[in-house]
Amino acid sequence: GKQDIMKAAEDWIHFLRKYGPIAQNGNMFDEEIQRTAKQTGISPITFEHPLAQRLLRSFNRFNNQWKSIILTGTAGDGKTHLCRQVWEELGGDAEVWASNAPYVMMTTQHLNKGKVQIHVIRDLSAWVPQQGMDWPEEKAKLLLKFSKLLSENNPTDFFLIAANDGQLVETWRRLKDYTKDEDVELALLIFEDLLFKQQEEWDNLNFFNLTRMKSSKLFECCLQGLLSHEKWQECFSGEDADSIAFGPQSPLRRNYELLQEPLVKERLKMLFEFCDYNELHVPIREILLLLTNAILGHPDCHEGLMTPKDVEKIIKNETVVKASLYSNIFGTNLSVTRQESIPVFRYLNLLRIGYETTNRIDNILILGETDERLRPYFQKLVDEDVFYGADKSYRVARDGYIEGTEDDDGKTVEFLEALAAQRRALFFKIPREWEDELRLWDLTVFKHVGTYRMKVIQPLIEDKKVATHIIQRLVRGLNRIWVGMLVDRDREVYLSTGLSFSNEPVSRLLKEEIPISPRLGQKVEVILRKDDEMPMIRITLTSEINRSFPLTLTRFEFLNQVADGALPNSFSKACYEDVMTFKSQVLAALAECRRLDEQEQDSELTFRLLDVDEHGTPTEETVELLNV
Repeated sequence: GKQDIMKAAEDWIHFLRKYGPIAQNGNMFDEEIQRTAKQTGISPITFEHPLAQRLLRSFNRFNNQWKSIILTGTAGDGKTHLCRQVWEELGGDAEVWASNAPYVMMTTQHLNKGKVQIHVIRDLSAWVPQQGMDWPEEKAKLLLKFSKLLSENNPTDFFLIAANDGQLVETWRRLKDYTKDEDVELALLIFEDLLFKQQEEWDNLNFFNLTRMKSSKLFECCLQGLLSHEKWQECFSGEDADSIAFGPQSPLRRNYELLQEPLVKERLKMLFEFCDYNELHVPIREILLLLTNAILGHPDCHEGLMTPKDVEKIIKNETVVKASLYSNIFGTNLSVTRQESIPVFRYLNLLRIGYETTNRIDNILILGETDERLRPYFQKLVDEDVFYGADKSYRVARDGYIEGTEDDDGKTVEFLEALAAQRRALFFKIPREWEDELRLWDLTVFKHVGTYRMKVIQPLIEDKKVATHIIQRLVRGLNRIWVGMLVDRDREVYLSTGLSFSNEPVSRLLKEEIPISPRLGQKVEVILRKDDEMPMIRITLTSEINRSFPLTLTRFEFLNQVADGALPNSFSKACYEDVMTFKSQVLAALAECRRLDEQEQDSELTFRLLDVDEHGTPTEETVELLNV
């Protein structure tokens, strides 16, 4: 009856909380979820992992080219889950798998090879002896067997090994010291090579590094898996739809609906693209944690997450606005220490959404209700949102702030927090047609991200060239950092060193000018790194010699701000050092060219000294030292 349906819906929300930012045993996440699923009869959130098909194909009964597989990645990347899929596909015993032993094996029939053995080490770090302990004979033997079959002609043993990033190399290093075996040494070299070169196969081995998966791609899979779970039906249709917990006034229901809105989805995906383009990888477990938090977050509830029972109280206390999906995405329902301890919130908060703004945005939020020019914006972006727009408390705080009569600092702080929450919401609400007019990207720390996406990434993916004026700005930024003066030239890169030949902040000794447009085999361009679609600045010195610099979103922003004449504080130190390291690499490449060319003649030494006039135009003076 009604009670049962209500209970089923409540059970689902309690189950969903397990994916959220609650204190839980992280290592056994997949096993935990499976166990709870068994007890409650609720199926876990599922979707097809982008690698699943390739993995299952590797062990397909009709595939003659079986290979062993290594899955590496960070915690929460879905390694255990993928191992379980292979185990089930091959008809492995469910009881054996449920034992949670880190190493399991089975014998199965292969079409051409006859009997084969499959060894699954689903958690290498839990299985190998701890640092400083002796290797048990049977464990060393098993890994020795695996190392040998990497180069064997027709192996009948196959391995599936899941290991966290650093663990794989570390294990084989210790095994090498213990066994002094050549096969182990070769295996170690193979792993290091595959990791370093980002390759995926070697003879009898397929090597999948899950940290190379794009977070934005994984996000789409996770969102689809969460939203399409059959249990939502029980919450929002039939009896429950009228209940307070799941009815039209419920913030829990509202957040679930918001996640289905195309614009919210698109902006959320962009946040994960920002992570991809800053080389920050978000594993599946953390994406699910973020999405769960987006739906259930509320700072006044136990562990910051709502249960159906909390909803009634939240509506009664008029604190619905605190359940805002727009803020939960950044973890503001959690304590600052808890936010800091969860990488996905740490990454998204690097964007400073809520703290970056423009006068126009703030005028809409503060004066929009009374100013007739701004009122249409206020109405569409704030007023129409009956859940998370300007509620009573916001209006009272705002009026106090405008009148400025409040002596109470606490009230000002409270209003500024409410204002930050509204700015966050605008990031997800500003419609596409207003993006440019309201300067959407100025709500983030990356003011140039629009250019980066549309003028760098887009053309490169479509196999087109990046426009010259974009490259010129990057070159101007590079020149200002490399020369250490406000150079305004952007048609060539100045390669210069300090007068004492060290990496001094001001480098006046000009070694070479590399033109943007190809000249005598030299050029500067922006290209795409094939394996992960990361753009790179490439400086070519000769047809054989070039050096590249991955152009992450942060570096692009940094160089553009420097080109504008600012030295941005927010990320300048690390970026500055990266750009200087690139300079050293290009200078070393230049020295190599000259050695090959034997240009340096001893009879006379010519120095070219750089200076900059008040307009930023570089001037050059040639000094000759005669060898007397």
